[in-house]
Amino acid sequence: MSNVTPNTTATPSVVAPSKAGTGSTDKSVVPTSRTGSEVATGHGTTTVVDSVVARVAGIAAREAHGVYDLGGGAARAIGAIRNAINATDQGQGVSVEVGEKQVAVDVTIVAEYPVALQDVANGVRADVIRAIETIVGLEVTEVNVTINDVHLPSDEQDEPAEARVQ
Repeated sequence: MSNVTPNTTATPSVVAPSKAGTGSTDKSVVPTSRTGSEVATGHGTTTVVDSVVARVAGIAAREAHGVYDLGGGAARAIGAIRNAINATDQGQGVSVEVGEKQVAVDVTIVAEYPVALQDVANGVRADVIRAIETIVGLEVTEVNVTINDVHLPSDEQDEPAEARVQ
């Protein structure tokens, strides 16, 4: 039994060396029964678990302009409890499907008001693709962005408004 975060769908893949040409390790992906992405070299293997791909995507999505938070209502409620005990989940609101050579990502976000929602979604998409392809090394086939809520600056005000009359 493998440990996979609840919001991560695991599809196994392995990256194995190719000895074409100069003998350098050109990465090609081969199916395996293990969860994650595994890079095999002449000196051993490196396994990247699907939950790590989700964390990379989550970190990238949080950094996009106009993103207030990740996840739906229940995920954010659990995230608030985690934050209270200093245990953040960078993969919150992110689901990944890792195939043989490719990754598909679903991201649920809360956008900041009044940023244009399509611009936020496009920014999230671009940042997630760049991060996964650069850090993980797999091709991203799609990034589906669901905007679950819009955060208003007035939602943060815990202080009562000043009385207009005394």
